[in-house]
Amino acid sequence: MKILGIESSCDETAAAVVEDGFRLLSNCVHSQIDIHAEYGGVIPEIAARSHIEVINPVISKALADAHCTWDDIDAIAVTYAPGLIGSLLIGTLAARTLAIQKRKPLFAIQHVEAHVYANFITETTLLLELPAQQPAFPMLALIVSGGHSQLVLFHDHGRYDLLGQTQDDAVGEAFDKVAKILGLPYPGGPSVAAAAKDGDATKYTLPKARLQNPYDFSFSGLKTAVLRAAQREVGKDFTFPSHELSELLTASQRNDFAASFQHIAVETLVDKTLMAVKDFTPASVVIAGGVAANQELRRQLATRLPLPITYAPMSLCTDNAAMIATLGYYKATKTEPVDPYSLEVLPSISMSKTQWAAN
Repeated sequence: MKILGIESSCDETAAAVVEDGFRLLSNCVHSQIDIHAEYGGVIPEIAARSHIEVINPVISKALADAHCTWDDIDAIAVTYAPGLIGSLLIGTLAARTLAIQKRKPLFAIQHVEAHVYANFITETTLLLELPAQQPAFPMLALIVSGGHSQLVLFHDHGRYDLLGQTQDDAVGEAFDKVAKILGLPYPGGPSVAAAAKDGDATKYTLPKARLQNPYDFSFSGLKTAVLRAAQREVGKDFTFPSHELSELLTASQRNDFAASFQHIAVETLVDKTLMAVKDFTPASVVIAGGVAANQELRRQLATRLPLPITYAPMSLCTDNAAMIATLGYYKATKTEPVDPYSLEVLPSISMSKTQWAAN
């Protein structure tokens, strides 16, 4: 079964073809990072306009790269939640129109859940280093990205427990905000990681949040702690504007702050993952989302986890349609398609509301 996946939840326009839920035939991504870098973050209206301009060519390229015609495609999977409403509307409108025009079943995909399914791709015609085998259930997933930080215990496809999630900033969002404080370029994840390589992770003492639910996350306080420490370091008080701090920091200070922040942020993620492994003894552990590409996170997990962990390649950690098509395959084998005439987008729905398999 060949599934065409379509993804447009934020600032990447993507389409991919996946066969039988594990074989990647094509993966096309049009990124808007260069556009939004000028503004230091994603501008929703600009993102939506860019999706409109490129979505049809991206879909056509995904089909061509997979050497498929529409006769070869068995179903369409599209991100309908969560994300920027304007961006979601472009992708779903394209998918709904194609489902009607080409008479293909349509499956609605929750973007955060789909990130986990990048780890289920084990074969490809592309030049990618993939996991040797699919994860086993029960599976613990650490999902970390610009908008989400959560731990999820999967009992099977579509059946899971949300153990914990961020109560304020997601870890990727915290990376972006700290990068802005330090005067590092957008997106913050790669720029902070690059600066941290030349920094001392023990230079500044930063806090970890303590929450009632031990599996929940909070990174807002950590971000503020970096701001206050940076203000003190340059001899200013808490009233000094954050956007002026970077001009007063030396390169060495900037690198040390990046390293200290990254170390505590990653250690927080790994602490909670390790706790969940001990409490629930999963058969496998996966990490998913854009922050899963962070090398310090991978290093700490490899050092501290009691069971081996494999990773999806970097290009499948950030937003892509391969993960959408892969999850689409499993939904197609277990659920009925949605009505393309009535599918609506849900910009802020949680995974706790989107289980699709019976307990």
